[in-house]
This record gives sequence, C-alpha cells and structure tokens, in this order.
Amino acid sequence: MARITVEDCLDHVDNRFELVMLSSRRARQIAVGGKEPMVPPENDKPTVIALREIELGLIDINVLNEIDEEGFEDELVIDAQALGDTPATPPAPEV
Repeated sequence: MARITVEDCLDHVDNRFELVMLSSRRARQIAVGGKEPMVPPENDKPTVIALREIELGLIDINVLNEIDEEGFEDELVIDAQALGDTPATPPAPEV
C-alpha cells in the first residue's frame, strides 16, 4: 500500500491547493488520457500514482503543460487525417 504524505509532495509544489489541482490533472491524464505513468504502477490507483510522481519531483506544472501540448498536437493530426485534405468552405451567399 502506498504511503504518501502531503508534506512530502509540498516540497515540490507551492501550496496544498496547487497540489490538488496538479495531482487531479495528472491522475486524469493517466486514467482516461492514455498517458503512461512515470513510476511503476504497483497496482495503485491513478491518484496515488500522480502523487508519487509529484513526491519524486517527476511532475510539475511545466511538465504537465508539455504533456498536454503533445497530446493536443496528436489530436490535431488525427482530426486532420479524419477530415481529409479538403478545407472547409463557407456556404455560398443567397442571391
């Protein structure tokens, strides 16, 4: 069972509120965003994995933003491929 304390995580973030926002965002990336954990999962839930990553200093707000940007760029490529190469054209004006 994982034993993570808030104090250990606060060495890497400014305050408890930022810790909550950072850990919940990272846990969501792991749970539904398809992002791989940076630590061995050890049968832990995504929230615990996120807190372990923060405790070890592997995740901070800058790293999280980079991960989100990479995912966003991948989504843009997939969306462009799904739409094909045809640009959207506005409807013709009525005469």
